[in-house]
Amino acid sequence: MGSRIEGDHERPRAVSEYLVERMIAAGATRLCFVISPGKTDILEYYGGRLWGADIAYVVQPAPGGLCDAVFRAIPFVRPDEEVLIGLPDTIWTPENGFTQLPPGRLAFLLFPSEHPEFFDAVVTQTDGSVQHIEVKQKNATSGWIWGAIRMPGTIFHALHQLWLRPERGDEYLGTLVNAYIAEGGQAVGVHAGEAYVDVGTLHGYRRAISLLVEESTPATPMTEEITTHARYATPLA
Repeated sequence: MGSRIEGDHERPRAVSEYLVERMIAAGATRLCFVISPGKTDILEYYGGRLWGADIAYVVQPAPGGLCDAVFRAIPFVRPDEEVLIGLPDTIWTPENGFTQLPPGRLAFLLFPSEHPEFFDAVVTQTDGSVQHIEVKQKNATSGWIWGAIRMPGTIFHALHQLWLRPERGDEYLGTLVNAYIAEGGQAVGVHAGEAYVDVGTLHGYRRAISLLVEESTPATPMTEEITTHARYATPLA
């Protein structure tokens, strides 16, 4: 969706490239795509390195929910690293959204939504701390949904261990985070998101085109390559 200039050529862009661009701008030097079997087009498109970031791919054998997908990257994440998580079929602004999330904490980038019942709506206190997440809840009380996440590797591994308990195996990250908070964990919501579009629907596709037109006026320069170390990102395909 959209295009960018490479040398003297203009080439189309994959939707996931917008997420990758935002992650690298936030300091990610390694990317892990979680893909379904046979999703070779992603490998052919990105290869093993892009804009200074190394790329790895892990396979989710069968659809098992977002938690199952995200934790496929566990073997590649050290506890001392920062983790960025985003969904590749979405486009959102501002472009520097990840950089507005505080390091060392479980932090959600929140976006206003007219239909929070279709997403994970995040209920926060006045100081931004997360009370709980309303997972695809009809008549959601919060009009803010999460669209991107940042956390230290220690919390990423702690969430994984919680998810592995026999009574859990959550499909959605929202219910897992609710359990994490109930056991004393803390999270923060940052109300810095401006627009969030799920490109997987016809309406979302049209809205994404409009968003990209708005974003390119005036033209936005290509993201510069970032070389900060100890950052890990997990775009999901």
